[in-house]
Amino acid sequence: MKRFALAIAMIAGTLGLGIGNAEAGLVARVDLSSQTLTVIEDGEVMYRWPVSTARQGYVTPTGSWHPKRLYRMWYSHKYEMSPMPYSVFFLGGYAIHGTGEIRHLGRPASHGCVRLHPANARIFYSLVKQAGLENTRVIVQR
Repeated sequence: MKRFALAIAMIAGTLGLGIGNAEAGLVARVDLSSQTLTVIEDGEVMYRWPVSTARQGYVTPTGSWHPKRLYRMWYSHKYEMSPMPYSVFFLGGYAIHGTGEIRHLGRPASHGCVRLHPANARIFYSLVKQAGLENTRVIVQR
């Protein structure tokens, strides 16, 4: 069965169908263990940044999604109207966004969102806007 799937992926890649390239388009790969976000565009690593994900008592969900919404500036309705610049929402209220708490980057500190340095969040937001939501994938893994 694995050989059959590999053969289909190879044929699709040869025909330019894109099925064989899991890294096509824009991919944001969040690694919870290393507290990093790696931005991959068309299979090439473009950026690797420190992030802050969920601190103890909170959860950053793992999985794979297409982003759902983009906001140049969002204010958290759940957490005292905290500013969330350059928000890329990928699952309900979970987003990749800029933070003023840059001293915590590289270690868990959030309520579940993926926090980035505001300059990096701006770059990521622009890349997602350019690629389009349907051509972007957010992957969160341990």
